[in-house]
Amino acid sequence: MNLRFYKYHGTGNDFILFDTRLKKNVLPDGKTIEKLCHRRFGIGADGFIAITDASGYDFGMIYFNSDGKESTMCGNGGRCAVAVADFLSPGNTSYHFLAADGEHTGIVTARNGDISHVKLKMQDIKEYAFHDKDLIINTGSPHLVRFTGVGADIVNEGRAIRYQERYQPGGINVNFVTKEKDNIFVRTYERGVENETLSCGTGVTAAALAHALQNEMTEGDIPVDTRGGQLRVYFRREENGFSDIWLEGPAEKVFEGNVNI
Repeated sequence: MNLRFYKYHGTGNDFILFDTRLKKNVLPDGKTIEKLCHRRFGIGADGFIAITDASGYDFGMIYFNSDGKESTMCGNGGRCAVAVADFLSPGNTSYHFLAADGEHTGIVTARNGDISHVKLKMQDIKEYAFHDKDLIINTGSPHLVRFTGVGADIVNEGRAIRYQERYQPGGINVNFVTKEKDNIFVRTYERGVENETLSCGTGVTAAALAHALQNEMTEGDIPVDTRGGQLRVYFRREENGFSDIWLEGPAEKVFEGNVNI
């Protein structure tokens, strides 16, 4: 099968995207996806996204980690999927799509060459919990948020937490948050990638909501720095959770090409 792919990144969190609608929604197998994501033997990416047909929606999104296994929602990946859909079928500014955690709306607020600015509606949060001082929250994918200093060992500490028995069988993504003057700085160990990524959209969302809880914020617009760039999280605090959550930031086309699989 000849695959036309699009390589995008959202603040350094990079993806291979494939429009399966042109191939009757046929997907590569897990081993092929893992090879395509390999940074020395493939195209290289944190994840693989299939854009599919979805009745009643502009498209569907299926996300795979770089290990080739289908996973849960990816916030930066969702923003990149909206940017690709906008590139393939220009003319709209709002896109309604279906992902693993349900329906989402993505709005393209600006375009500048290969860079699109995308605002993504996240799912409402109806519950969260604390393990000691760590926040456990599902923002489309499960996350642990820990406030820490600048010297945290992201990979080793993150891996140790990710594999703790209490978070099995699926494991958990681990976010280390440092407070800055006017914002927060987030570094994330991602399951499935099994390493630190330059940015994680659902992790940034989780960290921003943890910051809101710490500071008793009822609504807000929180700038969040990552190693790959800055994102913004908007939210409204509810009695037992959060609503009207949006993740906003750039999604940039790196290149496109063809590969035989």
